[in-house]
Amino acid sequence: MVKVYGIKNCSTVKKALDWLDKHGVAYEFQDFKKWGVAEERLIAWAKALGWESLVNKRGTTWKQLDDEVQSSVVDAESAFPVLMEKTSMIKRPVVELGDQVILGFDEARYAQAFNIR
Repeated sequence: MVKVYGIKNCSTVKKALDWLDKHGVAYEFQDFKKWGVAEERLIAWAKALGWESLVNKRGTTWKQLDDEVQSSVVDAESAFPVLMEKTSMIKRPVVELGDQVILGFDEARYAQAFNIR
């Protein structure tokens, strides 16, 4: 089963979900805003992608953090509590496809991952 994590009103998440729907890919969606994200998920994603890739430093949430908090995010151990509290700071969507983890939305990458031509 494909699992998609993100925020329902995020434009990138909407594009990804629309693409999955259009190509008949069944998935389960978990909204960070409603359900949060478990540390176990962050650990798994960081193992697959690196913790740095999960932190959206271009977004409004990151920019609104105090300089002290921003400078304290130096590794997975310091990043995860912030990401769990401020879930909108996680780059999205995060797609779990078996053992593969895909971050963000790119049509070509999705087509390859889901074996769609």
